[in-house]
Amino acid sequence: MATLAQPAGPFALGTFSAPDREPFPGLLAREHVLDLSRALNWTPAGLRAVVEHWEEALPVLYALADDVTLDWRPLAELRVHAPIEPRQIFQSGANYRQHVIDLEVAHRSPDDPRTVEEARAEIAAVMDRRAAEDLPYVFIGLPSTIAGPYDDVVLPEWAEQPDWELELAAVIGRPAYRVSVAQALEHVAGYTIANDLTDRATVFRRDMKAIGTDWLRCKNAPGFTPLGPWLVPAGSVVDPGDLRVTLKLNGDTMQDESTKDMLFGVARLVSYVSQTARLLPGDLVLTGSPAGNGIHWGRLLRDGDVMEGSITGLGTQRTRCVRETS
Repeated sequence: MATLAQPAGPFALGTFSAPDREPFPGLLAREHVLDLSRALNWTPAGLRAVVEHWEEALPVLYALADDVTLDWRPLAELRVHAPIEPRQIFQSGANYRQHVIDLEVAHRSPDDPRTVEEARAEIAAVMDRRAAEDLPYVFIGLPSTIAGPYDDVVLPEWAEQPDWELELAAVIGRPAYRVSVAQALEHVAGYTIANDLTDRATVFRRDMKAIGTDWLRCKNAPGFTPLGPWLVPAGSVVDPGDLRVTLKLNGDTMQDESTKDMLFGVARLVSYVSQTARLLPGDLVLTGSPAGNGIHWGRLLRDGDVMEGSITGLGTQRTRCVRETS
């Protein structure tokens, strides 16, 4: 059963299923869901097909959301899946100022002569210069990592230090290639929540340190990106640069930060990615995770842990961790 939570704006979009039925793209309004595969005068294969026709579909979706005479079903009777199946996932690393400062201070060399206060001040100055002068750090992930917002998260037996990373995710609505920062948000259909799980023990290669990070190993286990619950249209999100990102572990708040702390905002990230890759409708651009990861607290994910992740106006996802056994 889905958690009842009406997001910002008059409606949101998602993927739903009734018991023993195939998933369908749906429109959520007033805690009820309208099956878009029946309500539209064309039959979308899934929510990505709706997003591929975003400019034409949007005014129709607004009209449908206001029509109480249609065949609406209570959200509580439906299962909620990941809202969309992306072709491509672009992930941003080291994009929250406070998060990077905390990590850098925590991983100082034992013989570092600086005090904690001196180290924090120096690293903060570096972060401010980076935001003004440097480029975002972006890598790519696999669509097979996507899981539903209420699904169990399977922790692989090889993952020694599984960690959470709650993030704002932008959903692309129009193809974007070499777009400017000023144009970038015109290509964003809406926003959703992603928990970009990471096994900290395999972030860096142990056999050849010169190779650096191993994003395949540490981030791409099946189900390592719980997504959703909703796709909220960009027009209902007043400012993606001023949203609260909160993750609770077993009821205790671990992450609680504003997207104001991002070094590179959504527009800069989308523009940067588009300089190299062609962004397609339904693709995800993850914007990085704020301070408060498990590695910071010295408390990584365990069997039975429950994560609740919320972002202002985008709803709440709730996932339980299950340790894989051989």
